[in-house]
Amino acid sequence: MTNERPATLARLVIRVGTESLSFATTQHERVVYENYPLNSGISQAANLREALNSVDILGDDYLRVLVMVDAPVLMVPAELFNEQEAETLYHHAITPREHTVVKWTVLPDLNSVAIFAVNKDLTVVLADRFHDLRYTHVAAPVWRHLHQRSYTGPHLKMYGYCHDRCMEVFSFADEHFKFYNQFMVNNSNDALYYLLSSWKQLGLVPEHDELYLAGTLPDSEGMTEEARKFIKRVFVINPSGEFNRAAITQIEGIPYDVVTLFIKGR
Repeated sequence: MTNERPATLARLVIRVGTESLSFATTQHERVVYENYPLNSGISQAANLREALNSVDILGDDYLRVLVMVDAPVLMVPAELFNEQEAETLYHHAITPREHTVVKWTVLPDLNSVAIFAVNKDLTVVLADRFHDLRYTHVAAPVWRHLHQRSYTGPHLKMYGYCHDRCMEVFSFADEHFKFYNQFMVNNSNDALYYLLSSWKQLGLVPEHDELYLAGTLPDSEGMTEEARKFIKRVFVINPSGEFNRAAITQIEGIPYDVVTLFIKGR
């Protein structure tokens, strides 16, 4: 006899953001999502320990756990990536945070590898609780999805994805990133400045090419109104419309990257 609970076939997704942890899984063919605001007085790892004892869906056992991490990212062409050099390369390019472990997400459809860092104590807590762990950058599902849709229509496209007080700006050419950068944003003016600067750097045409915005936009209406003074074709991606009113898009507060992961996979 054993008192161990049988592992469920469902995958658990843990999203590690700057201001919250969130958890999602599939139960009875529907997505269950729970957000856990961080207590700023304790470490991220300590927050996770408390969440493991209080969030209902974390009481189950899972065969697979995907950890989506919000962190500064270094994008490297796949042909130049070397696992043995990843940590050194990352810390040369991005100011190192203390006590971190370098991870990476391989993006074969984009011929790129996204290198990022995770708090080491957090990885220890996760390894103590779960067995089959995989880490990915939080925006990876969004990159893959928007890359697939970037070739629809005759217009060149640039994307701005806002999440966790960060704006990721990117564009694609053929099977790779043509442009990628990350910016910390405190308000819509910051976001608009970085968008227009990136647009100019890419040499896009204000009367013809397209800007798509997604995620948690600061002052969405005001920001898009201002953007349209400089760029004619500005669109805000609405997850409900984007994904045919899928039930997951109706969950209050669920991030666009988690929605995209569950609908588009990987």
